[in-house]
Amino acid sequence: MPFRLRASLAALSLVTILSGAAAIPQRTSAQVLMTQALPQPGAQTPSASAPAAPAPAATPAAPAATDATQNQPGDAFGQDTSLTAKTIVYVKGSGTWDKAFATISSAFRKIETYLDKEGIRPAGLPMTIFTATDDTGFEYEAAVPVVEAPKNPPHGDMGVGQSPEGAALKFVHRGSYDDLDNTYEAITNYLDDKRLEAKDLFIEEYVTDPVTADVNKLVVNVYVLIKQPTSPG
Repeated sequence: MPFRLRASLAALSLVTILSGAAAIPQRTSAQVLMTQALPQPGAQTPSASAPAAPAPAATPAAPAATDATQNQPGDAFGQDTSLTAKTIVYVKGSGTWDKAFATISSAFRKIETYLDKEGIRPAGLPMTIFTATDDTGFEYEAAVPVVEAPKNPPHGDMGVGQSPEGAALKFVHRGSYDDLDNTYEAITNYLDDKRLEAKDLFIEEYVTDPVTADVNKLVVNVYVLIKQPTSPG
């Protein structure tokens, strides 16, 4: 499979460093104690014959906040879709998994600078097209869709081309970039269960801007291109 599965401990350590959060143990039921309010010093104790004060009206509980790092109802997981080719401006390169997000973010900054200089507006969400992967690194094209090929095309490691097209499955990830490992593991299990074979190419489409978004609160659409079964000859 073309997916990377990093060590969960390493991913957890990086997320903890980035967020600055310390682990807080959950309370067990034995740690929740019911206590009885005691009268304060100098306070008058009501007599037995005195009428009891009416109980205050209950305050409605505030609705629980939605955790942006957890998948939401309606998020796609294995949704059949068909990708249409788009004209893209892309940066081509390679990187290692331990610096993946920094590598990809840097590529998008370069594209953003070029598009701003040429007065070109993006025509879709930024994406990373992974063209080859192994245990330590990957080859990629960080791409931004545009309406048409620029009149003044870029040079060097930046080019103009077409995004992949064809039958694919869509999966939604919410959370940190390193936690994508868990999503890819779930995707691999899903493909195994469905007995589907993926092409050696997959796409990450960033709903949240990879340059400016909180690294721990990303929303990423993962597209896995599927090999179509061959008809018996």
